[in-house]
Amino acid sequence: MVAATAALIAATVIQISYNWLRHKKIEKMHIVTLVLVVIFGGATIYFKEPQFLIWKVSIANWLFAVVFFASHFIGNKTPIVKRMMQANISMPDNAWNRLSISWVLFFVLTGVINLIVAHFYSFDIWVDFKLFGILGLTLVFVIAQGFFLSKHIIEEDSEQPATDEPLPQKQTLDSQPTESN
Repeated sequence: MVAATAALIAATVIQISYNWLRHKKIEKMHIVTLVLVVIFGGATIYFKEPQFLIWKVSIANWLFAVVFFASHFIGNKTPIVKRMMQANISMPDNAWNRLSISWVLFFVLTGVINLIVAHFYSFDIWVDFKLFGILGLTLVFVIAQGFFLSKHIIEEDSEQPATDEPLPQKQTLDSQPTESN
């Protein structure tokens, strides 16, 4: 358990260092995750008590839920999910709100389910749940979000015609018509 926790801390530090070196920026969510991993992972190693690691998963999910929920009321009062995705997706505001609240509920429920599994099952089963169960839940949730998004995305008008014919070239004062024009 101590070796696995130390590996988790090291891997998280390496991941964030790589992102910094590659992109010269670190996402806030990654910083929160790093802080939680170092604090709870460090406590797990120091006290040799896996409960710190178990609680880290729930606390991280609940913090994400708080951030998603608070984004409706703080700052420009735009759901954080809209801020993250609006450059690529256009939807009505009520759809963004529903999407955001669904993420809040997902994070809260994931944190609760994590503690239920940790309480009623062995540590080994919890580790499997954390690795495969939460990943599976997230995958199913993201697929469901895809269906939700497909119903609410506003398609923007395309600037290109629907045919395969080439667009006419714009002529400027410097350009001379060629024989093909």
